[in-house]
Amino acid sequence: MTAAQVHVSVLLAEAVDALAIRADGIYVDGTFGRGGHSRAVLERLGPHGRLIAFDRDPMAIAAGRAIEDARLTLVHSAFSALDEALSGLQVERVDGVLLDLGVSSPQLDEGARGMSFRYDAPLDMRMDTSRGQTVAQWLAEASVGQITEVIRDYGEERFAHAIAKAIAAARAGGAVATTGQLAALVEKAVRTREPGQHPATRTFQALRIFINQELEELSRVLPACVARLASGGRLAVISFHSLEDRIVKRFMRDESRPPVLPRRLPLRAADLPAPRLRLLGKAIRPTEQEVEANPRARSAVLRVAERTEAPR
Repeated sequence: MTAAQVHVSVLLAEAVDALAIRADGIYVDGTFGRGGHSRAVLERLGPHGRLIAFDRDPMAIAAGRAIEDARLTLVHSAFSALDEALSGLQVERVDGVLLDLGVSSPQLDEGARGMSFRYDAPLDMRMDTSRGQTVAQWLAEASVGQITEVIRDYGEERFAHAIAKAIAAARAGGAVATTGQLAALVEKAVRTREPGQHPATRTFQALRIFINQELEELSRVLPACVARLASGGRLAVISFHSLEDRIVKRFMRDESRPPVLPRRLPLRAADLPAPRLRLLGKAIRPTEQEVEANPRARSAVLRVAERTEAPR
């Protein structure tokens, strides 16, 4: 395994512990990556247990094929296809789902993927390089307003409009086709930046999230996870930035409360439908030791909930 292929799983023990794995259970790893969490789950499963791992990155799936274990099923797909894929595998209920969100270290460290401004490479950023539009293709067609909206909403970048105008002006002389070109444009357009952060950090994050529809994928998969969990099954989600964590936190919070009904409906609290999730503990963050060993763990947040016996 090359340096660019190394990926250190964040909150590894905490996430796997949170699943409360049963030896004969069925579990889903929604983001296989390089298999750190999946391997840890397999270690705790008995001979009749099963793990179904998803990833839309062809390189991740190729890495997963090196694991010779009949209990592991790999699915080359975004995790938003969880419901359809489980039906195809004739799996009705699962005992736990783990989602490790965001981008993996190999995706960032493999310069040709075009996800990092540290390497001058084609401006791609797709997690699934076998399909879909690249960032360069989208930037060639998008309006200033569309670019502004993406960089502002997904990157929380206050200079989004200035960056969008700089991109539009630059493409008049040719396509913005490489990470180096984009990073240089952003650096000129961003007047100030937090100490220690590259001016292009927020823009690259925003375009990656947008082109891969990461937040939309997350919003689609969370209800499917709850619907597929057996009673007592666990949902564990690791997020890495505020936009992801906000979606996860609100979803788990809402699913752990009785549904909101019309105010004048003549129902007692005891008659309200039971919530489908029960929150387990507080959000878990990496220890100082883990952050020191793996700086990319710094922003990670793990949230865990358990499926109740409420109807689906």
